[in-house]
Amino acid sequence: MEKRLEAGWFQRIAWSVLACATLGLLIWIPFLYVAIRRGRGSDWGAFAAFAFYGCVTLPWAIITSDGDGDPILGAVAALCWLTAAAMLLFAVFDDRRPAQGAQPPYAAPAAPAQGQPYGYPYAR
Repeated sequence: MEKRLEAGWFQRIAWSVLACATLGLLIWIPFLYVAIRRGRGSDWGAFAAFAFYGCVTLPWAIITSDGDGDPILGAVAALCWLTAAAMLLFAVFDDRRPAQGAQPPYAAPAAPAQGQPYGYPYAR
């Protein structure tokens, strides 16, 4: 059975704000949370990618700190923040509402169809 990770819009926005408001330094934390909760290989891959981003951009920013700044570093950071926010808002978490036609896991069983007898059918 595949694990679902449900979240409302408030939680999605909170994770996105954490990732972007820290200027990318803590961008890996929401993806670590998702990877631990669901355990999919793709979630661990996303965590590894964003952790690598965090490990590379800080030294890159320190090395290129002289002058007006590095436009490539700014473009990479902006693209990474937008990607992380889009993933956290729309792709990573599942909706809380059940799919149409799906029966809740602990609901009463559906009534038999019209003309179908109750009970154990092979006992007759």
